[in-house]
This record gives sequence, structure tokens and C-alpha cells, in this order.
Amino acid sequence: MSQQTTNTASPQTNLAMEQPTSWLRRLTKVREFTIGMVIVVLIVLLSLLNENFLNMDNILSTILSIVMMAIVAVGMTVALVSGGFDLSVGSVMSMSGVVAGSLALDGLNVWVAALLGLTAALASGLITGIFIGRIRINPFIMTLGMQGVVQGIAYVVTQGAPLSVAGISPSFLFLGQGSLLGIPVLIWILAVIVAISDYLMRRSVVARKVYYIGSNESAAFLSGIQVGKAKVWIYVFTALLAGLAGILTLSRFSVAAPTAGVGMELQAIAACIIGGASLSGGEGTVLGALLGSVLVGIVNDALVLLNVSVYWQSLVTGFVLIAAVTLDVLTHRDKQVS
Repeated sequence: MSQQTTNTASPQTNLAMEQPTSWLRRLTKVREFTIGMVIVVLIVLLSLLNENFLNMDNILSTILSIVMMAIVAVGMTVALVSGGFDLSVGSVMSMSGVVAGSLALDGLNVWVAALLGLTAALASGLITGIFIGRIRINPFIMTLGMQGVVQGIAYVVTQGAPLSVAGISPSFLFLGQGSLLGIPVLIWILAVIVAISDYLMRRSVVARKVYYIGSNESAAFLSGIQVGKAKVWIYVFTALLAGLAGILTLSRFSVAAPTAGVGMELQAIAACIIGGASLSGGEGTVLGALLGSVLVGIVNDALVLLNVSVYWQSLVTGFVLIAAVTLDVLTHRDKQVS
């Protein structure tokens, strides 16, 4: 009888042991959780290598350096989920800040100037979206061409030299340099953008259509989704956030530089892919893009703290992007085989 009791209890015991294991296995398959663990490990290692890493000033500086990349990465996530991408975001970011800064220096109200800078960004996104969504030009070719156009506009407006706007309205500079409840306003702005965008990407019907388009564009079209129109608005949204990053950069540094967004497109794409987005489309989350941005930002900060030359940062970013894309390709290849 004791043997029968033992046999009866054994499956229950095994089930109790298997439940935490299966829960942990499911959790480790969540991309955001894995990135979070990598970030924690990286923070611990860097704090051991350099005692100044966990200094409050350095933490704040690192977070602020991530803000612009994260804002751009949110828009890039939507583009990647739809099966495309935008190589012009860095140049749009530069152009937006330059347009706003130059108009403010000419005497225009700085808030109106900022609005016109955002309008210029929206116009570039609208043109890009029309050519990709309606005329069906390849996103790589179109966004690469738009990158040259808007970067050229930034250089023409400034004649290649940064424009100082230190004397403009303090209320505008407060966006990039002020604090609210002891937390920099830039961090509040990023938090709002991420919270709203993540909610919409997870819950809204419109976002679901974006995922459908990225997963299977032909099937999405046959199901009644207006693919061309959706793509237009996707690139408008991407450009809007890039333009906003340019305006905030102007506010933070009080300088309208034509090179403010140079290389931002690569960092944003790397952050998105690290965060779980795929170049194949149909995958990606805003939270993942934020965590990917944090990871890239910490790596950049580590190079500075370890006295690695600033010229190596671009090289490291390139390697991170290649590694992320390679991992994405291998992961999808394994899924197809299985």
C-alpha cells in the first residue's frame, strides 16, 4: 500500500518540479528578458573594471546619450516590422535641427521654428513613403537617396559649420537641459514615447496590420489591407521621430550641427535587431528596441570609460550590427529548418 501511495505522489511531485522549469524556459525565450540579463551582466562587469561606471553622473550621462538613439529606434522598429527600413533617419535628424536652428537665428519664434523643422522631417518621410508605398521603389535605394538629399540640405543651410543657438528662448532649452521632479525632461519625453508606442504596437488594430504586412505582404493585400497607404504613414512616423530627435538635440546642446545624426541609422538598426526586430519583417517590439538602445549605449560608454579612442566606436557599432544581423539570419534559418 505504501508503494501505491508513492506511485500516486510521484507524478504530482514531478509536475511541481517541472512547472518552474517550464516557466523559466518560456521566460528565457522572451527576447527582452535575455537582453535585460545581458545588460545586467555587462553592468556588473563594467562596474568591476571601472569604479566610476556606477557613478550617478556617469549613469545619467549614459541614459541621456541613449535618448536620441532610442527615439529614432522606436520609429525604425515600425519600419522593420513592416518589412522595410529607413537609412535616412540620421540625416533627417540633422536636417530638422538645422532648419529649426537657422530659422530661430533669423528671428523667428523658436517654437514656430521647431514646428517647421518637424514639418521638414515629415515632408521627407512623406516623399519617402510615397515612393516606397505607391511607386514601389526598393526601401534601400529610396532611403539611401533621401539620406543624401536631406543631408545635403543640412550642409547647404549651415555651409558645413555648426550654428550656435545658445541665446534662444530658455523655455525651449528646458526641453533638452531642464529637469522635472529631479529627472531630466528628455527622459520623461522618451518614457512617454516608448509607453505610447509600445502600447499601440501591442494593442492597436493599425499595428496589427503593420505586422501582417511585414509577415506576408501579398496575403495582407489580398485580405483587404491598403499596403501602399500603410507604408506611406509608416515612413512619415519614422521621419517624425527622427525629426523630433533632431529638435531635442538642438535643445540639449544649443547647437544646430549638420552632422548631429551621422551614423544614427546604423545604431538604431542595430538596437532594433538586438531587441528582436528582424530584417525579414513581421517581428519586433518597442520595448525590445529600447533595451537594444540601452545595450548599444552601454557599450559606447564602456569604450569611453576604458579610454578606448572615440574613433573605435564606429567600428564597434559596425561589428555589433553585423553580429545582430547574423544572429537574426541564423535564427530564422533554424526556424525554417525546424
